[in-house]
Amino acid sequence: MRNRYNTGRKKRGIGKFLLVLLALIVIGCGFVAWKLFTPYGPQETAQTAMETANSVTVSEQENWIDFVPDKPTGKSVLFYPGGLVKPESYAPLAHELAAAGHHTIIAKMPVNLAVLKPNLADEILAAYPDEQFVMGGHSLGGSMAARYVAAHPDALHGIFFLASYPDEKGSVKSLGIPALSILGTKDEVVNATKYQSGRMYLPEDTVYYTIEGGNHAQFGDYGHQKGDGEAEVSGEEQLNQTVKTVLAWLSTMK
Repeated sequence: MRNRYNTGRKKRGIGKFLLVLLALIVIGCGFVAWKLFTPYGPQETAQTAMETANSVTVSEQENWIDFVPDKPTGKSVLFYPGGLVKPESYAPLAHELAAAGHHTIIAKMPVNLAVLKPNLADEILAAYPDEQFVMGGHSLGGSMAARYVAAHPDALHGIFFLASYPDEKGSVKSLGIPALSILGTKDEVVNATKYQSGRMYLPEDTVYYTIEGGNHAQFGDYGHQKGDGEAEVSGEEQLNQTVKTVLAWLSTMK
């Protein structure tokens, strides 16, 4: 009787352990799902920039957002958003680039993660076969853009990084295309060590620009990002410097 009793207790103990383990797994999956389905979203400025205005027509396709200038000029721009950031959050940047004449496209990524569909550019480039594109992105989006460019060396005419860097798989060092890297001094999200090591995968003539007082999140308009530093410049000022720098870089291309 004692052995059967002890065996029953052990079975009940194992059962309780498995139930607790299952509950923890469910909670963990729920937390991950919550993080994925509650990304950073566009604030007021970004929402306004999603409207057609200032000689720029804004339209949404299934997999991207289009910012088309009335009088296109120069290279077109293909942009990959940062991780867990809705693409509309970068509308202010896209709208300003388009207002200067550059057709600009923001990719829409599955659950807002470019790592899940890094080759989405295939579809976008195929939709505009007569245009010459540069490609870039913010944070994770920039790294995934670099991997795409590295795998398609003849498809793009330049690459730019906003608070981002390439890794070995995204090395663009020997592609012979222009590169631009912009970073804020108050950015506490980007991994500083990996950012520095990422320079070895960029061309020697890469243009580097530092925004004094700029942080990570203000390259878009989606509010404060967890772990980021407090910016010492306004979002408008960081946007202005970013736009000015990207346009100057684009102006050097034939």
